[in-house]
Amino acid sequence: MSSPNRDDTQAKSSCSGPWSTQQVGEFLRSAKIPVRLACYGSSGFPVLASLWFVEREGSLWCATQRGADVVSHISRDPRCAFEVSVERAPYCGVRGQAIASVHEEGGETLLRELIGRYLDDPSSDFAASLLRRADREVAIEITPRVCVSWDFRERMGAAS
Repeated sequence: MSSPNRDDTQAKSSCSGPWSTQQVGEFLRSAKIPVRLACYGSSGFPVLASLWFVEREGSLWCATQRGADVVSHISRDPRCAFEVSVERAPYCGVRGQAIASVHEEGGETLLRELIGRYLDDPSSDFAASLLRRADREVAIEITPRVCVSWDFRERMGAAS
């Protein structure tokens, strides 16, 4: 596996598909489903992780434990692929290629934001268990280079 060159990690994002950039952003801000992130594992094979996210200024932000495998994978090779899509018909979503980066600061604050976004009860036992380890959280920024939207809601509407 070759290392990414400067052009790979510095490229501007481009989107295609039926949605405008604004519609992609609206979908990502309203979707309460995990992002599926594919990165290269230490074996060179792709590894898939599902992570809670929040969209900020065109990037997807996730929080995870500092020692998580996905952190070492991204640190070794920041190139990745992502997908945020609904699980049931009619299908729609966004997928693409991105550059991921790990940020040592802000993980705990981001985790608290994600708990508020994804959990119906942010004071639940599950939320409390996540927060007990919050001091070991890091932030992952996923910056799309290429994204493709799809939306089969109109075509599949009657069939779903």
